[in-house]
Parts: sequence; C-alpha cells; structure tokens
Amino acid sequence: MPDYTITFARSARKELEELDEKLVNRIFQKIEALATNPRPSGCRKLVGNKHLWRIRVGDYRIVYAVYDDKNLVDIVAVRHRKDVYK
Repeated sequence: MPDYTITFARSARKELEELDEKLVNRIFQKIEALATNPRPSGCRKLVGNKHLWRIRVGDYRIVYAVYDDKNLVDIVAVRHRKDVYK
C-alpha cells in the first residue's frame, strides 16, 4: 500500500493551534498514522460526501478526505465532538 501525503486545510491548522499541547501530540500521532493507513479501524465514513471520513481522539474528531487516486489525505477539521458536525 503506498504512503499518502497529508495536507491541512487552513481552518484545521488554526483549530490545532488553539488546542492544548498534550492533546495536539495525541492528535498528531493519529494524523501521522493516516499516511500509511487512511482508513484505520474505528474510522467512520461520513454521509453526504464520498471522500469524507472521521476518527476519534478522546472528545475530539478529526474529519478528513481521502483521495486514493492522488494518494492524498486532506485534514478538513479538528474539533470537539459537540461542534464538529454543525
């Protein structure tokens, strides 16, 4: 399986900058793992878009798009679970 390139939406980058450093480290571990396996166990497909998936990190959700044809994972949002689907 080829490695995927990981990119961040500008809004996702800003959301990460506002979080606690300890939490950011946990989130980055999950994001880095997406480079080798963009659909790890526990990930969920989001309804309404054929590319969007999400994974959980505690009370936070990482929403990302997978483009297999480009070997690309684009991080769309990193938000608390109460705010992520609004």
